[in-house]
Amino acid sequence: MARSELAGTTAPSVDALRARAKQIRRNVVRMCSGKGEGYVGQGLDVADILAVLLLSEMRYDPVDRGPEIDRLIYSAGHYSIGLWAALAEAGHLEGYDLESYGADGTELIMSTHEGHPPLIELTGGSLAHGLGVAAGLALGYRMKGYPARVFNFMTDGEVQEGSTWESAMFAAAHALDNLVCVIDVNRVQADGDLVLEIEPHLDKWRAFGWWATEVDGNDVGALLGAFEEAGGVHGRPKVVIARTTLGRGVPMIMEREKNHFVRVGDDEWDAVARQLEEFA
Repeated sequence: MARSELAGTTAPSVDALRARAKQIRRNVVRMCSGKGEGYVGQGLDVADILAVLLLSEMRYDPVDRGPEIDRLIYSAGHYSIGLWAALAEAGHLEGYDLESYGADGTELIMSTHEGHPPLIELTGGSLAHGLGVAAGLALGYRMKGYPARVFNFMTDGEVQEGSTWESAMFAAAHALDNLVCVIDVNRVQADGDLVLEIEPHLDKWRAFGWWATEVDGNDVGALLGAFEEAGGVHGRPKVVIARTTLGRGVPMIMEREKNHFVRVGDDEWDAVARQLEEFA
């Protein structure tokens, strides 16, 4: 069940969500501008996924964790720039200065840390802890009869970790159909290709007893369709494999040979912002 159904409101249109994703990307660029470096590629990459999750699919409140409020476990800590940008667009970061991202003493740090700010539930690094936490929450919610779902956001690099597959087995063994895992697959790791091949993604998750689908993670309409399909599945945990492009929306970042951790000269940020506005 989507957030709009739970809240009794009208779901935002595809065009509206695309516009919100564009604003999330603007937030990302603003957060990195002037610093010379940051995980800007990841923030641009994940904007469409987070726009759909936080503004359409989930009934989400980062502070209210009542029985009907969906939970978001953000396993990919180094994607924090995307989370800050999306939380701000969703109205959850009032009082926080986005431009403080990565600065000394800020709470908007480059990798999520539990309690900083207070709405963050999980220290997102080292990677691959999120799915185990999410699966435990999902089981607890079912035992208590809570109707809310638990969403885990992770990356393709985390699929290389054994704890991910232990958690996958646990979730399938308990038929946790209130658990939805979203995997960002951009095939970039530490300024190079993935250390280990992770394909075939779909076959692996299905072999572990999950309902699985794959989708263009930079296509808002396709993402909405995937989550709608997942909502009709019962008796199994669900995974949406979202294939994305690092730096999506800014060609000069998308096309860089090394764009896992981007360093941008002071004279280049105007061009970054201009390309983002021009990108279809």
